[in-house]
Amino acid sequence: MKITDVEAMVLDTGKGYAAPEGAAEAHGVRFISLLRVSTDAGVTGWADIETQPHTAKAVVDCPSSGGVGFESLKTALIGEDPLERERLWQKMYRFLAYYGREGVGMHAISGADNALWDIAGKALGLPVCTLLGAKYRDRVKAYASTLFRSTPDAMKRAVEHYLSHGFQAIKFGWGPFGRDLAQDVALVAAARDAAGDDVDIMVDAGWYGAHPDAPYRPRSLKDWELLIQALEDLNVFWLEDFLHPENFEGYAELSSSTTSLRLAAGEQLSGVESFARLAEEGRIDVLQPDLSRCGGLTVGRQIADMAMRRQTECAPHAWLTDILTAASLQLNAYLMNALYIEFNVSTASALRCLCKKPIELEDGYALIPEAPGLGIEVDEEQVAKYRVL
Repeated sequence: MKITDVEAMVLDTGKGYAAPEGAAEAHGVRFISLLRVSTDAGVTGWADIETQPHTAKAVVDCPSSGGVGFESLKTALIGEDPLERERLWQKMYRFLAYYGREGVGMHAISGADNALWDIAGKALGLPVCTLLGAKYRDRVKAYASTLFRSTPDAMKRAVEHYLSHGFQAIKFGWGPFGRDLAQDVALVAAARDAAGDDVDIMVDAGWYGAHPDAPYRPRSLKDWELLIQALEDLNVFWLEDFLHPENFEGYAELSSSTTSLRLAAGEQLSGVESFARLAEEGRIDVLQPDLSRCGGLTVGRQIADMAMRRQTECAPHAWLTDILTAASLQLNAYLMNALYIEFNVSTASALRCLCKKPIELEDGYALIPEAPGLGIEVDEEQVAKYRVL
């Protein structure tokens, strides 16, 4: 079996990403990056990539320069045996070495790696978790992943909405959070009041401002320490991604301020070495590799194994479509101790309609797909409907 094509696609959901008004749900990202790897055996692998889609397409399609280090992803993979995943990961890394070892280059490598795992599972008739080497569970608790609303009343109404859909865990992030300490506490307190004591609440603070007019969100470590104390009183499960990704010292300092609250981070990092530093130097409690950014399932398994040896928790970041959710569920099945699967609840229809059978939720849990590969079948008619490049 040989790889015959590597195709990067850009989908347009038709609306820009903005914080929700009132208790309404946000639309979600406008553009989506998809990758399809085809073979001469008729087996196809898919991946979605949480990155800048137009730039990722350039990484895949750029013309060959004839020199390793400046090549395209497509040049690295065409004609190769897709089952040689480890060798191809190393080849992609070297073909993009001068411009792609971090950022969008690594994101493209991650997507290709996930697609190769999908091909391998389909070719061998096995789900990816079996290829990874373990299936400890058939379901994982899903948390509704959403944005902070701007008022306590809107927070309460949002929580009631997610509870009515069966979620037992909710993560609020970004939006108005992170600029005023008293407001931050009031918003989380409202969520806890509406959720009651038995629903898990997580906070994703974000280390920069998402709105173009307010990209900076400075807050001192002392103020974060005060917020941590308040979040512990509100029984928040984790506080996520609130310092610069490489501020390992800052994370370590604040880790000593926690008792029950976990610190979680890692969605913007790549490579097992960065996650080892995050665990060892940053003393992070929950590592969050995003399989579309960290290096794919090949690196995700290395991070999971490292976390297990350290008895550190690992919860994949998975804020995109059912394709990334499926890949992350396969890694969750492999984890000896799995916490959650992130479930994107944004209203952009393309985020949850790209697979013929959407990821199922039962009583707040996502079922691990059992079919070969990632366990999902991409609906190519829906892909064509939203595709613009």
